[in-house]
Amino acid sequence: MTQTFNHVNYLWDVAKAAECGEDQIKQFLYRSNILGADLRITNYGGGNTSVKTMEIDPLTGQQEEVMWVKGSGGDIGTLTRKGIAGLYTKKLHALKNVYRGLEQEDEMVALFQHCLHDLNSAAPSIDTPLHGLLPFKHIDHLHPDALIAIAASKDGPAIMKEIWGDSIAWIPWQRPGFDLGLQLENCVKENPNIRGIILGSHGLFTWGNTSFECYVNSLEVIEMASNYLENKVALNGNVFGGQKITALDSEIRITQATAMAPILRGLCSSSQGMIGHFSDAPRVLEFINSHDLDRLAPLGTSCPDHFLRTKIAPLVLNLAPDADLSDALSVRNLLEKDFANYRDSYAAYYEKCKHSNSPAMRDPNPVIILWPGVGMFSFAKNKQTARVASEFYTNAINVMRGAEAVSTYVALPHQEAFDIEYWLLEEAKLQRMPAEKPLSRKIALVSGAGGGIGSAIAQKLINQGANVVFTDLYEENLKKEIAPYNSDIAVSIPGNITSAADVKKAVDHCCLQFGGLDIIVHSAGLAISKSLEDTEEKDWDILQDVLVKGQFLLAREATPVLKAQKMGGDFINIASKNGIVAGPNNVAYGTAKAAQQHMTRLLAAELGPDKIRVNTVNPDGIIVGSKIWEGEWAEGRAKAYGIKVEELPAFYAKRNLMNEIMYPEDIANAVFAILHLLKKSTGNTINVDGGMANAFVR
Repeated sequence: MTQTFNHVNYLWDVAKAAECGEDQIKQFLYRSNILGADLRITNYGGGNTSVKTMEIDPLTGQQEEVMWVKGSGGDIGTLTRKGIAGLYTKKLHALKNVYRGLEQEDEMVALFQHCLHDLNSAAPSIDTPLHGLLPFKHIDHLHPDALIAIAASKDGPAIMKEIWGDSIAWIPWQRPGFDLGLQLENCVKENPNIRGIILGSHGLFTWGNTSFECYVNSLEVIEMASNYLENKVALNGNVFGGQKITALDSEIRITQATAMAPILRGLCSSSQGMIGHFSDAPRVLEFINSHDLDRLAPLGTSCPDHFLRTKIAPLVLNLAPDADLSDALSVRNLLEKDFANYRDSYAAYYEKCKHSNSPAMRDPNPVIILWPGVGMFSFAKNKQTARVASEFYTNAINVMRGAEAVSTYVALPHQEAFDIEYWLLEEAKLQRMPAEKPLSRKIALVSGAGGGIGSAIAQKLINQGANVVFTDLYEENLKKEIAPYNSDIAVSIPGNITSAADVKKAVDHCCLQFGGLDIIVHSAGLAISKSLEDTEEKDWDILQDVLVKGQFLLAREATPVLKAQKMGGDFINIASKNGIVAGPNNVAYGTAKAAQQHMTRLLAAELGPDKIRVNTVNPDGIIVGSKIWEGEWAEGRAKAYGIKVEELPAFYAKRNLMNEIMYPEDIANAVFAILHLLKKSTGNTINVDGGMANAFVR
């Protein structure tokens, strides 16, 4: 068996495999995970794997063969015991007795439940009979780019023969279901010596007697296809008809993508908010800069897993890569027609292909947007889905590249594509998904997120579904705060809130990472408690810079992004009770906080017509968990009130009407209330202080 590969990753670790012992299910899960770790083999959520074992039937006490297979909606790269279904293979075969043909195909899925051995199984997928009716112990169904390139070629069957001779068989395209399972079973009966089957326009089935044999068989078949394609590409020379335009330099591409992302996000969010992803990977650039882009892009993708996540075709921007984007609204107006045409085209596709019982038309906006010379944008309901869509379209590019190198690329017919996209079983899967969280599809930037109140706010926004960019002066604090989250949820960028350049970098980071910006929370702060005589000019300057100038810079840099999106937005400034009522020994701090509050009112008045809301949250006495109270401020306040530092929490609690200790989480709750509940409020101040009568706003 081959263990050296150039086009796939051989990841089998003998020691890790040995940890599975004789447990066939653990071995199958291990194989699944390492297959899913290589995106050239199958993408997120794509493909499925299985194993058959002998188990005791609890009703008869007899041993029966049970198939364990990836459940509906799972991902082999992250598959666990909870994500698989266990079904009696004998009962799956018995379904042949009640199968009524292609017209009643969908009714078979409900009958899979009657075949379950493991009552804690994940929901069996439509691919269950494709594994269950094959006689092999270990089976992989994968979507390798190289195999789909052949499967989506005009001359696919002939190419298959040239590569594998009679060791691989071909089944023409058919939507997955019980009938396709029957075809697979019959194909093996007629060709008992084959090592795999190619499904036209779809993917690959391979198998083995052990998990390791199955794994190596899959890799060998994929490697042979990959070598064949690369040799053809080398012989043909011009990939995709050769280069038509030259890509911008990397740094300029990123600058253009950063400026364009919020414009595209706003246009893609005409029906519902979207989160974005950007890629300028070499394979993407090779395709979008080629002569064949205009011919191939409209054809659409071939593999069902591709277009389910990317729509049938992308939108190609007819815009010079070095176009001037300084006037975002003008650029948006220029692109409006392209987006309108795309929506109209999608609606026409829906109307032409729909059936009497088809689900209602979904969002007609593009998922994939190609900008020749710059890169590829993808937009979806969350970052992971947008990123995965980008990965899938990259797979589609690889498929077109390979197919064009050896033959002619053939996309799936639109009716077949529609029947997959609007399949009632697919719709049922979508309906089973959990409801979105209140701040899903929102992107937030939180200053001072390296600890204390800022960290609590960022965590609250994440917990409620938002994507968050943490920013703070201290990078080591950011690393600690961001550690629990993956980059599909939150990212960080260090910076000085008093630096216009750093603030712009933070805003740009939001646009490049997530496609734009919706929520800006200015929580960065510090406190200095001194009498007038003891207050130095540097004390005054740093408070004005961090609290007031920082707030101004955030507003100035973020507002153009919000306006370009035309989706409204929120600024929330964390000020203080001290901006309303004078406390002893805090002339510099109190003045800066008052300036923050008045700037809120000014910005609310100016930005309201754009549906950009600006509000203030006023904390008081946030001692426990606050970074400010870790230093000299606590000592200064204790001195001002003639008490010890450790007495401060109880002292502040006794001052308020409710006798409550305030925590950073209380401020985070107020921020969430403004964002989620008080959607028609702007220019307001919410006090979170337990009730301080002298600080009542009205």
